[in-house]
Amino acid sequence: MAAGALIIGATFVSYRPALSGDFIWNDSDYVTAPGLRSLGGLARIWTKLGATEQYYPLLHSAFWVQHRLWGDHPLGYHIVTVLLHAASALLFALILRRLLIGDRAQSVPAPAGTDRSARDPGAQVPRLAGPRTWVGAAWLAALLFALHPVHVESVAWITEQKNTLSLVFYLAAALLYLRFDETRRPRTYGAALVLFVASLGCKTVTATLPAALLVIFWWQRGRLAWRRDVLPLLPWLAAGAAAGLFSSWVEWTYGGAHGADFQLSLLGRALVAGRAICFYAGKLVWPSGLNFIYPRWTIDAGVWWQWLFPLGVLAVGAGLWALRRRTRGPLAAFLFFVGSLFPVLGFVNLYGARFSWVWDHWQYLPDLGPLALVAAGLTAACRGVALRLQWLGPGLFAALAVGLGALTWSHCRMFHDDQTLYRTTLARNPGCWMAHYNLGVIWSHLPGRLMDAAAEFEETLRLRPDSAEAHNNLGDVWLKTRGRLDDAIAQYQAVVRLTPDSYRGHYNLGVALAHVPGRLSDAIAQYEEAVRLQPDFAAGHDNLGVALAHVPGRLSDAIAQFEEAVRLQPDFAGAHNNLGLALSQVPGRLNDAIAHYREALRLQPDFEPGWYNLGASWYQLGNMPEAVAAFREALRLAPDDPAARQALAAALQRTEGR
Repeated sequence: MAAGALIIGATFVSYRPALSGDFIWNDSDYVTAPGLRSLGGLARIWTKLGATEQYYPLLHSAFWVQHRLWGDHPLGYHIVTVLLHAASALLFALILRRLLIGDRAQSVPAPAGTDRSARDPGAQVPRLAGPRTWVGAAWLAALLFALHPVHVESVAWITEQKNTLSLVFYLAAALLYLRFDETRRPRTYGAALVLFVASLGCKTVTATLPAALLVIFWWQRGRLAWRRDVLPLLPWLAAGAAAGLFSSWVEWTYGGAHGADFQLSLLGRALVAGRAICFYAGKLVWPSGLNFIYPRWTIDAGVWWQWLFPLGVLAVGAGLWALRRRTRGPLAAFLFFVGSLFPVLGFVNLYGARFSWVWDHWQYLPDLGPLALVAAGLTAACRGVALRLQWLGPGLFAALAVGLGALTWSHCRMFHDDQTLYRTTLARNPGCWMAHYNLGVIWSHLPGRLMDAAAEFEETLRLRPDSAEAHNNLGDVWLKTRGRLDDAIAQYQAVVRLTPDSYRGHYNLGVALAHVPGRLSDAIAQYEEAVRLQPDFAAGHDNLGVALAHVPGRLSDAIAQFEEAVRLQPDFAGAHNNLGLALSQVPGRLNDAIAHYREALRLQPDFEPGWYNLGASWYQLGNMPEAVAAFREALRLAPDDPAARQALAAALQRTEGR
């Protein structure tokens, strides 16, 4: 109990800076979107692919509940994530207590005259310590897991609540299954299976659990029995495989995990995997230079030294296999680590690999194996020293925990807000084009920072010339900057060249061309292509209507586009206003125009053009009191508008003339 309280307290102290953090990067894709906050939205989370960033319905249901509790304030989400992380550490300790104490009990030498080694390699491992020692090892492993700074990304980043929540279910399922392995009770098996499925509903990397359990049983017994060990886990293996394949398909179809960034041969993917395993092991042993986005390696099978990584991994595996007759623990930890990493080693396309082949949050679950081995080894080593020096062990462990906690505290500050995140990322990885791009997006929304935004987008394009998003956003900046219209057009042309099926690229090019005298027909062609590619694009229909309204003889075509825009988006105030303007030019349809102006103003009461156009229509109908009221409201909203002032004066003059 005291050890558990210590771990919870140390976890919260170490993660204290994370509690004051804001939402970052893609947190808005996970914290429940406005359209999903109703009960109907909760149903869509479960039934509609694409309604959420990834199809993890249990995770997004948890976010849905949390949003009901604390809305858009990040503190509540951070507290829950830290609690889940601490809970995983406690469950980890409980599992290790069961495994380590049980394993030592099974490691007594076989009776003389029997040959157990032939059927149970490793059965003659000496009993190194008593139960109290291995209980201490379990709690040490949990403490290392809770405080290791490589796990900060999983805990300080709200999006990665999918890691912390899924791991709680994963470990709870493992604990119950280990109990089932002893009792063979169907009820325990069923409860464990439900928890496993729940973990898959939060993140499908947990599909590796049944394989991990088989590794554990081999470590305990030295062999696997078909009926006892393998057969009960076949449904788990099938469920995990199905969930993994489905998740991979969703990642490809809805998550954008395809394209040039993922065009690697099988040999290339093997090179990624070998280097990634070494990278993750290195960060676990020496957590220096931790970053949000690491440099994305250039993979080339013709470069000899890149083969050292996978060959090194194979050599370590072969060495541990040869050592298994003396001790199975290191090989079991190795198999757990590599097997749990398999879904993120590059053999399956994941969206995050666009930016880097490795992420800290991808090693959150796999680290359990090596940390258990390290804790057991450290505890056994301290137990094995001379009695008069054994007091050093607790002191060394405390120093290790304090050091890891301090590193975690420091690393948490990187995740405080978007600006801090991207600036720190660039300080450690200057070639991170994604950080430059996201900083540009931030600056583009701040007053007076357009040139800073342009500089970030230009740097993004220097690092990644084929980034259609950067071309598009740079075009947006130049469109807002006086005298840079040609530059904006050039950027949008690059977008449609790189992504010909981008309806927004064609639309934005049309917007820019519409500002150039004599190029209205070119703008119309771009708008038409945009709505062809995306027929339900209301803004595209609206702007196409505006352009057509300026072409002699095409007013009826313009009206048709405006009508389509308001049909697709009934709350589109600008489209109602534009439809009113077009209808006001058709004899006998002023009343229809007035109806659309009124609808626009109902949707957006501070829409000054709507008040002006409404006043103009009343003026044409001779209703001066309504015209005066509308013009006055327009002038109130835009006091410096000379047209509204003149129109009000004219309406007042006609009123007085009566």
